[in-house]
Amino acid sequence: MKKAFLVSTLICVLVLITVPSCKISLNGASTAGLKTINIGYFENDAPLVIATLSQDFTEALKARVRSQTNLSIVRTEPSDAIMTGSITGYSIAPVSIQATNSNTAPIASASALTITVQVKYTVNSKDADKKNSFEQSFSESQNFTGDPASQQNTLIPAIIKKLTDDIFNKAFANW
Repeated sequence: MKKAFLVSTLICVLVLITVPSCKISLNGASTAGLKTINIGYFENDAPLVIATLSQDFTEALKARVRSQTNLSIVRTEPSDAIMTGSITGYSIAPVSIQATNSNTAPIASASALTITVQVKYTVNSKDADKKNSFEQSFSESQNFTGDPASQQNTLIPAIIKKLTDDIFNKAFANW
């Protein structure tokens, strides 16, 4: 039994040594051929504007790229890739209705906050796969009960996390 384990371990080591072009990525992110990225400021063009949403979203996207890739974020062009866009939607809508007595209108017992972002990702590097470029709208929502104003401090960061995950996966993990 010990001998079989040693032989299989030796085979694995030999395969790893003889195939140096293999790249193992634990987070699934592929930035082959890219060294720099310019992530533009995402303006808030939504009909309902939250003062810090643009800054919070832009910084969260940069932090996601910084923590999960080896790309350098640059402010100027040329860069190997460019990510730009805007926040196009911020809305609150009821997701379930609660009946009241016959003299009053029904009320929402639960609502959803939805944020939509339009993103353009362009790969400029001749060493990278340009077919990973895209222009797409991403939308995420979070259900809640009660007053939205009192819950924005928890709702918005949760939605931003989902959005940055979706955008990151589309750009670098091909999901």
